[in-house]
Amino acid sequence: MHRSYWCIQKYIAKDFLFSFFVAFLFFFFIFFVNQILLLAEEILSKQVPFFDVVLLIVYSLPAIVSISFPFASLVGALMTIGRLSSENEVLALQSCGIPHRALFLPLLILGVVFSLISFTMNDYFLPVGTINFQKLYRKILYANPELELESYSVKRYQDSIIITGEVQGREINDILIIDRTDKKDRRIITARKAFLLENQNQQGVIALHLQDVFSHTALAKQKTDYEYFTADQLRYNILLRQLNLDLRNPGPREMSSVDVYSIIKEKRLSLEEKESSYREKQQQILFDLSSKYYGFSETASTPSEYTAIINHLLTEYKKNSSRRVFDRSLQIYSLEFHKKFSIPFGCLAFVLFAFPTGLFTKRSGRSVGFGLGLFISIAYWGMLFAGQTLGIRMDFSPLLAMWLPNIVIVFLGLILSILRFRT
Repeated sequence: MHRSYWCIQKYIAKDFLFSFFVAFLFFFFIFFVNQILLLAEEILSKQVPFFDVVLLIVYSLPAIVSISFPFASLVGALMTIGRLSSENEVLALQSCGIPHRALFLPLLILGVVFSLISFTMNDYFLPVGTINFQKLYRKILYANPELELESYSVKRYQDSIIITGEVQGREINDILIIDRTDKKDRRIITARKAFLLENQNQQGVIALHLQDVFSHTALAKQKTDYEYFTADQLRYNILLRQLNLDLRNPGPREMSSVDVYSIIKEKRLSLEEKESSYREKQQQILFDLSSKYYGFSETASTPSEYTAIINHLLTEYKKNSSRRVFDRSLQIYSLEFHKKFSIPFGCLAFVLFAFPTGLFTKRSGRSVGFGLGLFISIAYWGMLFAGQTLGIRMDFSPLLAMWLPNIVIVFLGLILSILRFRT
């Protein structure tokens, strides 16, 4: 009997792996086209070496694989159980005394395995890929300034506007820079040629090496005065965070869960210090209000005036005391930390939902399972997006915001299991 159990579970596992593979290829292709091919097309149009483009794609794959696994688990499980149910194989196995738990066990084991693989890709390979992606993109950018500074374009950054003429390889012709000095004076810099260089002395900074320079500064305090100078050469530094988003410092999404958690602890300590400082400030305000209260109680001429003064003081204190110290960056890091676990372990939640759902299928098992899986995937993604939006904008609990979609999926699975196994 145990041997027959093993053969049946092996048969179901093979079917699930096949359906998972088909669904994985579908989702992988969708995300690949959406995130990778568009990037590759943009880079290829700038005559970047083909091998570098391939490397950029390879470094971007962990993000695509990690997000494809949960949805492929859902669709694959629905396709497998739907086929077994529509072709009456589940009924035949039950008539032979095989319980539902024996049919569910291989799906459960594979769901756990898929969750662990997705988590590993998201927590380890994604940060490594992101770091290598940024290093390679910087290298390409230094060799091909046109990736960021296109010919005859206007680029607006945080503190400056860069207007370029023709860009040929590493050379930028007729460049115009509009920015402000440290004293907030408007400045215009023109140069006949410029070259994009890496700043060896300052990490996270690149430099424009300008030639044949003319600079004009309008002084804000003396509106009729101005300053100007000319130079054969000038180096103009630009922060990487002001350039393309692909060159930004890694955010919580591109970091490992351990690194994110360590930053969360630091931010929590900083927030506690701010809250403590705020409470001390509130105590000082309360003390000042008490002093004003006793002072006005002695000087008020009528009870109505005295009451109005008290109400005004209380309103002022309540308004100040109701304010809450909030760290938005801590909220974002907390959301991303929980997302690193909730999305990968969505594989397990989807399997728990797919098994009882697939048993209701009566015909066209694989196609119905595929269509239903796509619908549930869209709904799940919408819940994730809504949870993250609520977490950022409304101070919603990061734990609940990121795990609520999984909770809803598991809850629906439990309801369907009760309905299915009751009959």
